[in-house]
Amino acid sequence: AVRIVKKGISTKFDPTVEVAMRLGVDPRKADQMVRGTVNLPHGTGKTARVLVFANGEKADEARAAGADFVGSDELIAKVAGGWTDFDAAVATPDLMGKVGTLGKVLGPRGLMPNPKTGTVTMDVAKAVDDIKGGKIEMRIDKHANMQFPIGKASFTEQQLVENYAAALEEILRLKPSAAKGRYIKKATMSATMGPGVQVDPNRVKNLTTEDEI
Repeated sequence: AVRIVKKGISTKFDPTVEVAMRLGVDPRKADQMVRGTVNLPHGTGKTARVLVFANGEKADEARAAGADFVGSDELIAKVAGGWTDFDAAVATPDLMGKVGTLGKVLGPRGLMPNPKTGTVTMDVAKAVDDIKGGKIEMRIDKHANMQFPIGKASFTEQQLVENYAAALEEILRLKPSAAKGRYIKKATMSATMGPGVQVDPNRVKNLTTEDEI
């Protein structure tokens, strides 16, 4: 499947390779929510723009770690106005009362800091390092669909396979005990603006073979 996706790329830029999954869970039930993070062994091929809501010493630590935007009230006001020119957001716990008011802006874009994903933390430097190093968040939407990047088309087949395997392992680990029946109902791999190739989630080791479809 990886080979077929790479072969179907005709664009001049280096598109992102993504995986879309349909999970056999009911997102309306709190005990069947699937959400987590994984550090892709080969990164995403893209340097994420990270915003950190922090004050004082923690703001200094975030800047030293390479955060692209750091601040508190002025940044909160800017985001409240609709600005979302960043890929991930981190916040210290003391600011979540204010950051929580940004739900309508950050929520639909999957940018709201959350303790479960390590983005509400006092260790802002580690959070920035993780995100810059290829940490991605995976979560289902209200239809039990999940979409996440596994790299760029310029990656080798092996790099894409290993990134996919790492993500799949975490998704399987996150399987809710309340989920019944087949957990991963469908998985499709595609490059940006390219055709989707269906893959068998149980056959990670064979992802580079032609007979995967």
